[in-house]
Amino acid sequence: MKVNSSAAAALMGRKTRGVLPGFGLTLGYTMVYLSLLVLIPISAVFIRSSSGGWAHFWEVVTAPRVLASLRLSFGASLVAASINVVFGLIVSWVLVRYTFPFKRFIDGMVDLPFALPTAVAGIALTALYAPNGWLGAWLKPLGIEVAFTPLGIVVALTFIGMPFVVRTLQPVLEELDREVEQAAASLGASPLQAFCRVIFPALWPALLTGFALAFARAIGEYGSVIFIAGNMPMRSEIAPLLIVAKLEQYDYAGATAIAVVMLVLSFAIMFGINALQNWAASRHGER
Repeated sequence: MKVNSSAAAALMGRKTRGVLPGFGLTLGYTMVYLSLLVLIPISAVFIRSSSGGWAHFWEVVTAPRVLASLRLSFGASLVAASINVVFGLIVSWVLVRYTFPFKRFIDGMVDLPFALPTAVAGIALTALYAPNGWLGAWLKPLGIEVAFTPLGIVVALTFIGMPFVVRTLQPVLEELDREVEQAAASLGASPLQAFCRVIFPALWPALLTGFALAFARAIGEYGSVIFIAGNMPMRSEIAPLLIVAKLEQYDYAGATAIAVVMLVLSFAIMFGINALQNWAASRHGER
């Protein structure tokens, strides 16, 4: 019995041993990795932005051209992420709940914005929505201009952000038990009531995650936007393009100042979204 108990203890010790090294070593590697890739570069941006002094920093970030580009970048990103939440939910629902011809092909097309170089996507969208393009030629008589306008920026950001929402929602929809919907229907709930009271609360945390990912991706987008935006100051010039323009003028303090403002605003928005996501997850867990 003593032999068996000692063998069992040794076996339990082996089972509790993890594949990776201990907490201290893995935490050290994690902190070094994050410091090299995230903390040190971000700190360098803050330090470089203060090289011109607070007066120069404030003068740069409050310039009308900079404020217009920041409003356009964040506003277009919010609109594009919101559009992706609505239509990304529809696309993921169709891919999970229905069987139809060429389903695998359509499912693979969702990942196309991931694999397609952003510059290629920008050129393709510009050729499509330009006044003489396939769709632009039909939209122009209706008074709808897409290319070289803020609307074109929203289209480009929606294109590159769509996979984030779809791929975030698909696993949740696949794990969602359909018997709950059937139980709601048997109790007299209409399809709309079943969706609002049963399905949507379960999807809410994943929707917020997809929105956050699409929004974060859209804020820093550059390649697919510069071709379709037209890059007109005060009208269709995004903040990343303005940063590049200042770097080309060797105004490193001005470029990093704009980058700091984008970083702070992005962090504040993402922090709010994460707090809302945690609150929604906790409410769903209580139910």
